[in-house]
Amino acid sequence: MSAFHCLYEDAHLLVLVKPSGLLSVPGRGPDKQDCLSARVQAAHPEALVVHRLDQDTSGLVLMAKGIEAQRRLQRLFENRQVDKRYVAVVHGQAEGGALDAEGWHRIEGPILLDWERRPIHIIHPEGKPAQTRWRVLARGPEATLLLLEPITGRTHQLRVHLQSLGHPIVGDSLYAPEAVRDLAPRLLLHAQDLAFRHPFSGADMRFVEPVHWRPESPFLTTN
Repeated sequence: MSAFHCLYEDAHLLVLVKPSGLLSVPGRGPDKQDCLSARVQAAHPEALVVHRLDQDTSGLVLMAKGIEAQRRLQRLFENRQVDKRYVAVVHGQAEGGALDAEGWHRIEGPILLDWERRPIHIIHPEGKPAQTRWRVLARGPEATLLLLEPITGRTHQLRVHLQSLGHPIVGDSLYAPEAVRDLAPRLLLHAQDLAFRHPFSGADMRFVEPVHWRPESPFLTTN
């Protein structure tokens, strides 16, 4: 597992790139204390968590410098004023229904924790409302490269929604069949794009950390 790196820093916030396999925050037990927040706080003791990514997901993460910055950034997330886009390689030929005015397909399915199988989440009418937009970037013989935009931010939302379409993410150890999981050495889900208005200066901020994946084996490429 590679180390995280800092893409941007100012007096109020940090934009970080988390590698796949690293927890965002500490888990339960002494073997789960190494995480992004702990590593960042070793260098920036004032840094505070604003949001998180799944352990197996890579990509852009925001942390705040101090309580007031954390409060303002969390408010942006709560008010859906942070635009997030992900890329994923999913198994099969992803197809959708009608497109919205901007050319996106939409998944709407309430998400509920399955207590008997936690941390597994499922689509269930008693779950929390969840919406995801997606579009095709490229197609291969066995997989599709997608751009994803979560409108809501439920736990495992993208993984559950794509599984519900019949197109689990390649490398997904929780939601993909064994054969699909074993097609890649990691979950092929990456938080690529993050945009928001700076909570102190009001400046428009946008950060992009691209990955060079393709919808055919080998899915991971180095350039």
